Amino acid sequence: MSYETALFDDEEPAGGNLKEKVAEAWRDFARHLVDGLRDLRPGTTLDLTLDPTASGTGDAIYSVQVTGEEDGMLSATAVGNADLPAAYRLDRTVIAEIVALGWSPPGVVPGSGESFGLRVPKGEVTQLSRLVTRTLRDIYGTPHPAFLTYLAHDANGHVAPLPSLGVARSLVTIADADGDGVVDAARTAAGQGGLKELAAETDDLPLHDKVTTVVARLMKTSPEELPIDPDGDIGIRSGSAMVFVRVRDNPPLVDVFSPILTEVEPTERLYVKLSDLTNRMPIGRLYCTNDTVWASVPVFGRDFQPTHLMLAVQVMTGLADELDDRLHGEFGGKRFFGESDKPKPVISSGGERTGMYL
Repeated sequence: MSYETALFDDEEPAGGNLKEKVAEAWRDFARHLVDGLRDLRPGTTLDLTLDPTASGTGDAIYSVQVTGEEDGMLSATAVGNADLPAAYRLDRTVIAEIVALGWSPPGVVPGSGESFGLRVPKGEVTQLSRLVTRTLRDIYGTPHPAFLTYLAHDANGHVAPLPSLGVARSLVTIADADGDGVVDAARTAAGQGGLKELAAETDDLPLHDKVTTVVARLMKTSPEELPIDPDGDIGIRSGSAMVFVRVRDNPPLVDVFSPILTEVEPTERLYVKLSDLTNRMPIGRLYCTNDTVWASVPVFGRDFQPTHLMLAVQVMTGLADELDDRLHGEFGGKRFFGESDKPKPVISSGGERTGMYL
């Protein structure tokens, strides 16, 4: 019997195929973006930004803006090297890729300034949605749309209504943009006696509704607005970690899990290591499936307590931050949002200057 079989002989792994999970999240984002762009009124601008607090890019703001125009056109810009710190500018290869996608170089499209630009009719919103999505994902290195923030506003900065963009996070509803947002929400609820009220509020609800109510409270949104993927998992972005919550009916169980490492070779040595680390954990387990290492913390569905789920989410966030570097150093692979996922910086040399965009 292999180590993998020993871990999973009684149940299907919670994580499943991470690549397909992420790909479906991007497809869902692109579908929602089509509706958002179609509803964009003249004079209204939609800002889409890779959250720098998650990416660790500091002052480097990777963003795309789309503005509605009076003539039924949409104008769009994507940040270029003139607006990026020297250490985070795009190299020649990335510049070629962004132009190949369909962007015009800075200064070519009127009004684009020092950003890449384009103008398209509103009838081409589907194509524009795909281009914007690929720019944010492939050029700027966003690992999952949950790491994007967005805001629609008019020329005076007043917030404009916009449909939800999948799991991307609206700046209108974000109270905490950093990695401590989920933790602070739980602490605030506990400190104000909110947990007792939450327990009373969810006491008579089915397990699935209990969970969505608690997670919505953590994410400062409503249960109806929670990002739920085709697997039925709720996605929570906390700092650089991506955490999923799944409700199981038989037996009643809530599984809180997170991808620690992906594109890793599943060797016997890796399974032994994960088994050893699992034995040291007071609760939860580590496992590998579909070339991805996952961490999982269960919460009992019977006699469900909101505080147990909040604690599991906090523990999972800490595990992701602690273990991804350690396992990456020993077994290789790719962290969910590691250095290799960030946009490639310009490689400067004494003899060649890349210029502001080429």
